[in-house]
Amino acid sequence: MTGICDPWKIGSVSDAARARTAVARLLAAADVPLVARARFLTDLTAHLRACLEGSGGCELLVTTRPGTAEAPGHVTAAVRLAGPAPRDGPAWSRTLACFPPAPAPGGGADGGDGGDDGELAEVLLAADEDTAAVLSRMDEQEELVRFHRSEMHQTNQGVLALHAELEAAALLQRRLLAAERAARNEAENARQLLMFLADASAAVTASLDHRDILRRLPELLVPRYAGEVGVRLLEDGESSGADPLPAAAVAAVRSGRPQHAAAHPGGLPGVDDLPASSPAPAPPLLCIPLTARRVIGVLTLRAPGDRFAPDTCVMLVELARRVGIALDNALRYEQHRDTAEALQRAQLTDLPTVPGLRLAARYLPATHGLNIGGDWYDAFEQPDGSLLAVIGDVTGHGLRAAVLMGQLRTVLRAYAAEEDGPGAILTRLHRLLRHQQPDLYATAAIVRFRPGEPAVTWASAGHPPPVVRTPDGAVRVLDTKPGIMLGVPLLPYAYREHTLDLAPGSTVALYTDGLVERRALGIDTGIGRLARELSALDPRHLDPDLEVAAEALLEPMLRDSAGDDDVCLLLCRTAASPPPPVLP
Repeated sequence: MTGICDPWKIGSVSDAARARTAVARLLAAADVPLVARARFLTDLTAHLRACLEGSGGCELLVTTRPGTAEAPGHVTAAVRLAGPAPRDGPAWSRTLACFPPAPAPGGGADGGDGGDDGELAEVLLAADEDTAAVLSRMDEQEELVRFHRSEMHQTNQGVLALHAELEAAALLQRRLLAAERAARNEAENARQLLMFLADASAAVTASLDHRDILRRLPELLVPRYAGEVGVRLLEDGESSGADPLPAAAVAAVRSGRPQHAAAHPGGLPGVDDLPASSPAPAPPLLCIPLTARRVIGVLTLRAPGDRFAPDTCVMLVELARRVGIALDNALRYEQHRDTAEALQRAQLTDLPTVPGLRLAARYLPATHGLNIGGDWYDAFEQPDGSLLAVIGDVTGHGLRAAVLMGQLRTVLRAYAAEEDGPGAILTRLHRLLRHQQPDLYATAAIVRFRPGEPAVTWASAGHPPPVVRTPDGAVRVLDTKPGIMLGVPLLPYAYREHTLDLAPGSTVALYTDGLVERRALGIDTGIGRLARELSALDPRHLDPDLEVAAEALLEPMLRDSAGDDDVCLLLCRTAASPPPPVLP
C-alpha cells in the first residue's frame, strides 16, 4: 500500500534540516545505496535552500510504496512552494527505488519529531558519517581508477611498442621488397647482357672478313650500349687510320688496359680512369684494346648517356676481347688466303698462241674456306707441233692439294714431252700418283689439237666430259665412259683415247665440277645446263674475242653457286678456215 505523509512546512533552515534528517532516516531504513542516498539528499537540500531563498517557504511531500515480488518499492520526494496549490505541479520531484519494503514516512505538518539542538547535532554527525562513507567509497574508487589508469598506461605503452614494432616490420618488409625488386632487376639486366654477349659474339665470329666484323659492331652496339662506335686497327704497332687517336685510345694501346675519359672518374671495374689533367670528352669515352696474341687495335665507345653502367662495361670489355680474337683470325685467314691465291695463280700458265686455235681460260677460287684448291688448267705445245689442252682437279682443299696440283702439272708436261697420246700421259700419271700419294686422288682430261687437222684426240681420268659446240650452235657432250680417277688403287690400268672430227669454227669447253655441280642437283643436270648455255651464246661473242664468251658463259652458270668450290673453265675454238700448212 502506498504511504503518504503530511507535507512538511519548510519555513526556515531548521525546518529544512529536520526534513532532510527525516528523509535520510527513511532512505536509510529503505536500504537505499549510500551513493544514491547521498546524491538524493544533496539534491533535496539544494532545492529546499533555493525555495527558502526565493519565496521564503515551501512544502515537502514524501510518498512511499512497499516493494513486491514483481517490482521494487520506491520513495518519492516532491518540493513545492508554500500557499495555494501551484498550477504547474511541484517545483522538484525525485523517486528512488528501494528493494526492501519502504517504511511509512514519519513526521508531518508540525515539523516532524519536534526536534531540538541535540537532534540537529545528531543529524550533523549522521551526515558526516554518510559523507565519510561516501569519501571512503570515493577513495576506493580513486584507488581503483589509479590502478586502471596504471594498467591503461602500461597497455598504451604496449600498444605504442606494438605499433612501433609493426612500423619497423613494415619498413623492413618494404626494404626487403625493394631489395628483392632491385635483385630481380639486376638479374634480368645480367640475363639480357649475357644474351646480347652471346648473340654479338656469334655474329662477329661467324665471319672471316674483318671488314664485315667492323661493319657489324656499330649495328650491334648503337644506340643501346653506345652512342658512337669506332674501331682502329694497328699495323706494326701504328694506327692504320689517318685521324689521330684520342688520348684514351693511345693509353689503352700502350697499356693494354681499358681506359675511361670523362669529367669525373667512372669507377668502372677493370677500367683505368685517365688523370684529371687529360681531356675530358662529353659524353664519356671508353677505349678498350683489341688483343689476341698482341694488341691489334682499339675499340672506342661514346656513352649512350651521361655515363657507362658498371655491368655494361664488364660486358663491353668481354665483347672487345672476343672481337679482338675474331679480327685476328679474320686477318690471319685473309693473309693466308691471299698468299694461297697468289701461289695458285702463279702456277696457272699463260695460254700459248697457236695458228688456227684460240684459247680462253678462267679460274675462280672458292669464296668460302681457305681458297686453296686443286683445280688447274694448262695448255702447251708438244714437240710435234700439236697442242695439249689440260683440265684437272685434285680432291680436297688445302695446301697439300695445291702442292700436289703443281706437281701433277709439272710431271704432266714432262710426260707430254716423251709421250704422244693423252691416254699414255694419264696412264703414267696414275701410276705415279698411286705410288707417291696413295691417299690422294685427282681427275683430269686432256685434249690434243693438231694444226690443220679436223680430228681431235682426248682421254679422261674420272673428269666431267668435254662439251663441244659446232658452228651452227649444236652442242654435243662427249660422254664416252671416262677412265678411273688418278690414284685409285687399281693397277695395272691404261686409259683409252677417243677421237672426234671437229668442223672449222667449233668450240670445246673443258671445266671442273665447281662449274656444274650443286648440292641440290646432280652433276648431270649441271652439265646439261652448261650445254644449253654454250649453245645459247651469241656467235658474235665467239668470233672476235673468246674472252667475252668465257665471261658470258660463267655469269649464268655461277648465279646460284654457293662459292664453296674452285671453278676452272678452258675454251678452245678452232678457226673457221684451216690455217696454211706448216712447211718443213
